[in-house]
Amino acid sequence: MTITWSDLLPYGGALVILFLTPGPVWLALMARALSGGFGAAWPLAVGVAVGDILWPLVAVLGISWVLSVFDVFMAVLRWVACGVFIGMGLLLIRHADQKISTDSRLTRPGVWPGFLAGLVAILGNPKAVLFYIGVLPGFFDLRAVTAPDVGAIITASVAIPLIGNLLLAACVGHVRAPITAPRTLARINVISGVLLILVGVVIPFA
Repeated sequence: MTITWSDLLPYGGALVILFLTPGPVWLALMARALSGGFGAAWPLAVGVAVGDILWPLVAVLGISWVLSVFDVFMAVLRWVACGVFIGMGLLLIRHADQKISTDSRLTRPGVWPGFLAGLVAILGNPKAVLFYIGVLPGFFDLRAVTAPDVGAIITASVAIPLIGNLLLAACVGHVRAPITAPRTLARINVISGVLLILVGVVIPFA
């Protein structure tokens, strides 16, 4: 395996920041946890995990071929990753006080509806698409990755969001009110936005 812990740690940190950024998955998890408890929310977290397997795999297999043809593409992707993170951070800060809405379609009971809701939430989430396709290549040299490297990347991509989503689903019944209070939500968004901008600034020099 060519990827080391020092390579995975910054990527893992970016995944944590990505998880902490409120978005469709947060909305779906909170909606299902409030309607049916942890039992209704965990299938959604598993559906999200499946999407988190597919996106990095698509990114590694597709972009590694491009990188084998165009060396300059790697440098371009680093700056794309930089721009995506900074842009996401600025948008979060700009809309820090925006409320999280609800959607009754997410609360349909059953394991299968929950799983499908999670899969749709991650596959249709522009934040996830931008991260895995535009940002992931900024952390690793995809021209040199081996099968164990890909396994390590996918493991990190699945494990960190899955653990976070399960913890969120388990705790949301107790902390839903304070987290979604306008002032608290605004603070979370501002902090997440600043962290995203910092990651974006660091990527070109990593």
